[in-house]
This record gives sequence, C-alpha cells and structure tokens, in this order.
Amino acid sequence: MDMVMKHFAPSRILGRLASNCSGIAMTEFAMSLPALCALCITGVETASYVTANMRVSQIALSVADNSGRIRDSIDETDVDAIMIGARIAGQSIGFAENGRVILSMVEVNGLTGANAGQQITWQRCFGAKNVASSFGVEGAGRTNATYANGFGPADNRIRTTAGNGLMFVEVVYDYRAIFPVADEMINGLRGETMRFTAAFPVREREDNGLKNGFNLAAGETRRCTQFSAT
Repeated sequence: MDMVMKHFAPSRILGRLASNCSGIAMTEFAMSLPALCALCITGVETASYVTANMRVSQIALSVADNSGRIRDSIDETDVDAIMIGARIAGQSIGFAENGRVILSMVEVNGLTGANAGQQITWQRCFGAKNVASSFGVEGAGRTNATYANGFGPADNRIRTTAGNGLMFVEVVYDYRAIFPVADEMINGLRGETMRFTAAFPVREREDNGLKNGFNLAAGETRRCTQFSAT
C-alpha cells in the first residue's frame, strides 16, 4: 500500500505534468487562431476589393468602347445589348444591384460665339443604384456653353469636334463585402463607393442620334429615370 501511494504522490504527478510538452503546439495555435483569422479575413477582403475595382473599371471601358464601335447608326436595342453585357460582366460582384452605368452621347452643340460648346445629345443608364450623372443629364449644353472647356472630370476634360461624337461613360458602384464582420476588420471597405469614367470616340457612324427602330416602349429602354438590376 505504501508503494502504491508513493507512486501516485501529488508532487510526482505535478512534476510530470510540468515537464510534459505534448500539447504546447496545440495551445499556441489556439491562442494565435483569432489573430490569424483576423489577418486572413482582412487579406481576403482587400483582395476582393481590388478585384472588384478592376472589374468596375473594365465595365466602364467596355461600355464606352462597345458603344463607340457601332457603325452607321445606333438603336435602343444596341444600347440594351451593351447594358446586358455590363450586367453579365458584373455578376460576380453584384454590380447590377449595387452599381450604375451612365452612358452619354457627347457632341458639339452646333452653336457659335459665346454659346459654342459640347452637349449631351442623349443619355442611357443601367443598374439599381439611385445616382445621377456627375457631369450632366440629357440635353445639357444644348443651348449654352456649359461644356465649352470640354466634358468630364475637371482635371481630365475631353472634347469632340464637329461631325464626330464621343461616348462617355460613368460607372458608380458600392462595394459588397464578403464577410459579415465589423468594419474595423476589413478597413472600412464595406459600402466603399468606386467611381470610374471612360470615353471612346465614335467610329464610322454617320448619325449619332439614338434610333428606336423596333418601337420599344419607354419602359423597355434604358432611360435614366429607371433603376433596375435587370
């Protein structure tokens, strides 16, 4: 009996536990796991934000380029097809639900003297985000020199010449975060607004007026008074 009690003496058991390192790695991992998860979430969210930024920029460029490539004349159905392309391109980032494309046809207003300048001949939009153009609506500049110095951002204005046209695109998108965590963990990226502009000249188009050869009703066109993700 004395031998058994001596074998299981508390001091000996504590000594063996103190020298046992078999669980130290698991303990260290458990202690560092919250910090590791936070770093991973931040990194993944930042990478997602950068990817979305690139995608929105590409949408602006593709809409401006595709609309400028339509030859001879442009129809409401052409604009609709271009906007459908933008919707498909932005599916992975929820662009249709959280963004807006504003496509403007820019030409000279045909006036002389103090009223000479650029005008927005027509404008079409796509996306559920309720936001207006930062540069003007359809008809702006038609009777005055509002855009005498060019069209677009103040530090990067562009101008077209008589007989030519310019397809100008604004894209606005509110970033949709991946993780439902505190904003501090993702550097406040949730809902961050991205804005891009792009412009391409019209190529080989004789008439820049927007036609409606298929007699689409107003609700079937991409008018900027409508806000839809489809």
